[in-house]
Amino acid sequence: MVCQLDRRNILVTGGCGFIGTNFIRHALDIRPDWHIVNLDLLTYAGNPENFNDLSLENKKRYSFIQGDIRDSDFLNSLFEKESFDGVIHFAAESHVDRSIQGPDVFVDTNVTGTFRLLEASLVSWKKAGRPDSFRFHHISTDEVYGSLGPDGYFTETTPYDPSSPYSASKAASDHFVNAYLKTFDLPSLITNCSNNYGPFQFPEKFIPLMILNIMEEKQLPVYGDGKNIRDWLYVIDHCEAIIKVFEEGKPGETYNIGGNAEYQNIDIVYLLCDMLDDRIGRFGNNSSRKLIQFVTDRPGHDRRYAIDATKIRNELGWMPRYTFDTGMKATIDWYMENVEWVNSVRSGEYREWIKNNYDKRKVK
Repeated sequence: MVCQLDRRNILVTGGCGFIGTNFIRHALDIRPDWHIVNLDLLTYAGNPENFNDLSLENKKRYSFIQGDIRDSDFLNSLFEKESFDGVIHFAAESHVDRSIQGPDVFVDTNVTGTFRLLEASLVSWKKAGRPDSFRFHHISTDEVYGSLGPDGYFTETTPYDPSSPYSASKAASDHFVNAYLKTFDLPSLITNCSNNYGPFQFPEKFIPLMILNIMEEKQLPVYGDGKNIRDWLYVIDHCEAIIKVFEEGKPGETYNIGGNAEYQNIDIVYLLCDMLDDRIGRFGNNSSRKLIQFVTDRPGHDRRYAIDATKIRNELGWMPRYTFDTGMKATIDWYMENVEWVNSVRSGEYREWIKNNYDKRKVK
């Protein structure tokens, strides 16, 4: 059954990050009955300028608040003020390399932050009379399942076996979400997605890093032998799956979301080199493939991820609309056409803009 009201007031956490940005922009376009409150702490990867070009109509249904999901008093004030009909929880520390260098912030944000958000949601939901229409949708990752061998796929019943502090923190947050449904009946759902790519992704991530380094003729660092395999999901396909689950998914269920696009990392790099060389006009001895440099593998680097998305296809009718080829072309187009955004993120200029515009904003 589709879970809809005449007007829905939705809290999206971490909406200034990569997937959150794409989700909010897409949801505003296709759900005219939604008002979205974007709650983001604005750490290094959160950029509120991602919404500067919203249409006037969409701006009327969008609000931004800077705040910390680890702050219980702040969250309780926000929920009291807004009376949310649902929560879509993206906010997380998400870079594996950073989790190896400093795991403590991953525990604080991904575990404690999710717990605080669940607590605020539970209090608000009870005060509202436990409406059946409320949903707490937790966005997770396939990395909680650990590493696959050469065969098989992750399903919703695959045992958790996280390999990094990042994936361990996401696994813990998944368990808290399930516990709040089983213990307190809070209507919640979890989606575990494969690797996303697309517009607005922070330049330190694999695909945008390679695109930008190729454009600038910089070295292309590839971990180990480059044969680690990932299932790639275009971010707009992911956004559409989230809306499907949020509106039609059954509370207490987990849904895996994958792009049906398994590739070795080195093959992604070769593909990007060839696609960009064709556009830039590099041929023969000038091929960007010469920029590839294999570097020491990172600790606990999972060998293969692959999603079985049968459940969401059969139960909710979702399938990815983008092929890997069309999604990658759209991604390359976006980065080539948005050099100003890239430069702002890299230089930190947007951080000064945030300081001047948002750092003093509080919930009243």
